[in-house]
Amino acid sequence: MNRLNGIAVVCLLAAALNAQSSFRGGPSHVGVYASQAPRQLSLKWTFATGGAIVSSPAVAGGAVYFGSNDGNLYAVDAASGKLRWKFDAHGQVKSSPAVADGVVYAVSLDGSLYAVDAANGKQLWSFATEGEHRFTKAGNLGSFPPTEVVPDPWDFYLSSPAVVDGAVYFGGGDGKVYAVDASSGTLKWKFKTGDVVHSSPAVSGGIVYIGSWDTYFYALDAATGALKWKFKTGEDDKIHLMTGIPGSAAVADGSVYFGCRDANFYALDAVTGALKWKTPNDGSWVVASPAVADGVVYYTTSDSFRFLALDAATGKVQYALPTGIYGFSSPAIAGSHAYFGTFDGQLHDVDLKRRAYAGAFATPGFTANGPRFLGPDGRLKSEAVWSGPTLDESIVDMHTKLFSMGSILSSPAVQDGTVYVGSVDGKLYALGN
Repeated sequence: MNRLNGIAVVCLLAAALNAQSSFRGGPSHVGVYASQAPRQLSLKWTFATGGAIVSSPAVAGGAVYFGSNDGNLYAVDAASGKLRWKFDAHGQVKSSPAVADGVVYAVSLDGSLYAVDAANGKQLWSFATEGEHRFTKAGNLGSFPPTEVVPDPWDFYLSSPAVVDGAVYFGGGDGKVYAVDASSGTLKWKFKTGDVVHSSPAVSGGIVYIGSWDTYFYALDAATGALKWKFKTGEDDKIHLMTGIPGSAAVADGSVYFGCRDANFYALDAVTGALKWKTPNDGSWVVASPAVADGVVYYTTSDSFRFLALDAATGKVQYALPTGIYGFSSPAIAGSHAYFGTFDGQLHDVDLKRRAYAGAFATPGFTANGPRFLGPDGRLKSEAVWSGPTLDESIVDMHTKLFSMGSILSSPAVQDGTVYVGSVDGKLYALGN
């Protein structure tokens, strides 16, 4: 190897290690990936972990980084699916990792943010919050007994970090939003909200945008944590069902877009927080984070079983496609296609130009158990899944019935014509030509 070729190789390796990737494709969370769309969703490889995967993958430097409920943070080779390393995070990794400057950042259920060397999986530092827990309410979701304070079984995710200008931003179950130094893990600032913060921060123009289960959406100064503005969403004090912001926002063209469990989707002015428009979702939660491209906002809904395309300027629905079941997975756009998962274990491919489905990939659980819980039209048979009103019954039904279809709660990432996504069956899937 001559000297010039050697220098080129070193430069390429350095660039690979310093590549950046995070939840929703970057700190603005618009969900658009600089990749061609695969011609088809053929299975290229799978990687099995020891627990459900709700974490969304980040792809950088030829590796795919993701968390599992088995308590590990993983790095696997993007081309082959072979394990590069795994890191013991001392708790379920329900957040999606961010990769920046050769470091992987992820939040664990043990209440800590970990910084790990992207090349070898060695811990660089950790930062402990004041503790993790799910959103809780008395009689939550209308469960019995109505006065018992219980955790929300649909609060699946942890806040996914965003790395911008040497700072790592994330939220915690202790109700706080944090900024820590990316190189040392030293606290820069923290901001207290009124409840659990499992929304993932979007950062744009020196502002951190993040929602809380306290029903408020916040804009914070990225340098100081000072409140710039907050916006109040809806409440439901009767059954504690239609309240809170577990999903994350996208920031584009001077607007902040996000969904809420109050069954509305919002567009706010990014500078002032003033409402631009809101679109109702037929009584359905919106937990998924939106994707924004070419003046259109795309997202999935829960109980109304839809993939929606809205005019970004007005909120008017341009079209809707049925999903047949709940959708928490956030759409990823590559080329003229959008990809998202649903609770029946399918990853859907939408041709945005034709405004129609172009295909789907089904996990083994969908093939094996879909006929038990889905009708001939592909819609969920609720009576076949949900057996009773108590929290205990709901949790058992969710894990033994609903999740048996290989539900995809992870949001896909697209790189070099390959779609990467996780499933509650414990596997990461690589799909492409």
